[in-house]
Amino acid sequence: MRFHQLSVLSALAAVPFADSESPLPPPWHDIRVKHTWNAVPPNWEALGHPPNGTTIDLHVALKPHYENALVDALYGAHLSKEQVAQLVAPHPDTLELIKSWLGHHSVPSLSISTTHGGSWLKLTGIPVSQANELLGASYQVYRRIGTNDSTILRTVGYGLPSVLHSHVQTVIPTTYFASTGTLRQIPQRRTVGETANMATRERVTSLSTREVEVNPSVLRSLYQTAEYVPAATDRNMLGVSGFLESYPSPADLREFMSECREDAIGATFEVVQINGGGYDPSKPDAEANLNLQYTEAIAFPTPHTFYCTGGGISVDDDDNEPASDDMWLQWVYYVLDLEDIPQTISTSYGDYETSLPPEYADTLCDLFAQLGARGASVIFASGNDGVGKGDCLVQGASGVHFIPGFPASCPFVTSVGGTMDIPESAAPFSGGGFSNYFSQPPYQSVAVPAFLRQLGDKYDGYYNAEGRGFPDISAQAVNFFIIDNNESYSVEGTSCSAPTVAGIISLLNDYLLATNRRPLGFLNPWLYGIGIDGLNDITSGSNPGCGTDGFMAIVGWDPVRPARLVLSSHSTFG
Repeated sequence: MRFHQLSVLSALAAVPFADSESPLPPPWHDIRVKHTWNAVPPNWEALGHPPNGTTIDLHVALKPHYENALVDALYGAHLSKEQVAQLVAPHPDTLELIKSWLGHHSVPSLSISTTHGGSWLKLTGIPVSQANELLGASYQVYRRIGTNDSTILRTVGYGLPSVLHSHVQTVIPTTYFASTGTLRQIPQRRTVGETANMATRERVTSLSTREVEVNPSVLRSLYQTAEYVPAATDRNMLGVSGFLESYPSPADLREFMSECREDAIGATFEVVQINGGGYDPSKPDAEANLNLQYTEAIAFPTPHTFYCTGGGISVDDDDNEPASDDMWLQWVYYVLDLEDIPQTISTSYGDYETSLPPEYADTLCDLFAQLGARGASVIFASGNDGVGKGDCLVQGASGVHFIPGFPASCPFVTSVGGTMDIPESAAPFSGGGFSNYFSQPPYQSVAVPAFLRQLGDKYDGYYNAEGRGFPDISAQAVNFFIIDNNESYSVEGTSCSAPTVAGIISLLNDYLLATNRRPLGFLNPWLYGIGIDGLNDITSGSNPGCGTDGFMAIVGWDPVRPARLVLSSHSTFG
């Protein structure tokens, strides 16, 4: 494979950002819409224009010179940080055009810098009035309705000169109004020591998870991991993502292990704080504790890192961060900047495609592809709203449309749905469906058409039959026992199934590393190929939503719960 060798920083240094136009400038005032909403997104309100003199930091994602090279790399040998940076570097013509555009608008050269190997351009301290002119935008101050949250600067629409559309992927902050949240629910709680109706450590063959709590013993028995002892803990790592001031507690982890896996009482984790993300173990959160307690209990003693990522408008920005109030980009760029990244990464947070501009979703999805090319298995919960939440009326569309979750719909992540009971059936809340932003990837070319043939014309017009189907795999997601703030809880949601699958995948990666093979990396081609031998099909249940019964579970892949994983490393890898 040949890599593009241009140093972007050197190219920028060689091309000064002049304040005058070139002799034959492109039509910079021919602005074509990049993205727009028909109205202010739900749950947000405009508070008016910002005061005169307000400035904003703009971040411009540049399209790579070799657009297909990164996807091709996902199916080959894992790449280094430097090799990935070369693959996503922009074309030299992009830099010339950007220079001319900014020079035309008299953007000072001192305000312009490159970040992340030159794949982003940062414009620091730009007056909002100038940003409006650059982007044909109308920035206003917004806040979530009914809250005292910090305000943000956003616009309901923006554009770029037509000549730049093929060179610029997205600009932020512009039209992304986040609705990100956790993907778990808490139906009941007890204090530690109160008798819990938990399953025993014996082999589990039948269980109603609505009546009996699930714990690590159940999962290790059900998914056949209990006998495997990790042997590559000097090389294997597992990362867990945390957002929205959600912190795990070492004390809660010890108490959890004392009740559920005594040989792992010594389990520990490293905390990394990103973008001003705090960490206060005296204020634990059930989401963080759930995620960490189950990855630790399944993959112990694999080293763990918990990422606390901040995302508030008041957080200071720096030259290496795309946008201070964008937690997704802050987190993924931090990980990509590491020389050695975790082989398995679990995230139980999500949004809806309807909340994201398509170009932003593309940008973030491409960054997840970079993680996969680096050798990471990137795992996301599929969501808890079935095929969609609420009335499912979408801006700019007529009638009901199922609402896909994101990042679960990104084709470069492994999306995890939820099951319940033993034998297993689909959990009714399990998020699943078809993306409106991403087309069906090659690895689904057999499984998804087979489902669509059986579905027939049911729900025609409600979903995109040509879209990427999700989830990719499923696991138990109901009535999970956790310890939070020295109290025991029972929780449910795909926030339970995602860390469960992440723990199992981490064990598979351990097995590969211990036998001198490379880790799985991007999972999905394997899951839909030879990895299917390690999956059990589940054929009952559905995922209702949007006033419908949702999709039904059938033989083979479906958007309810495609299959559940059983660890059988010798049969799966030979």
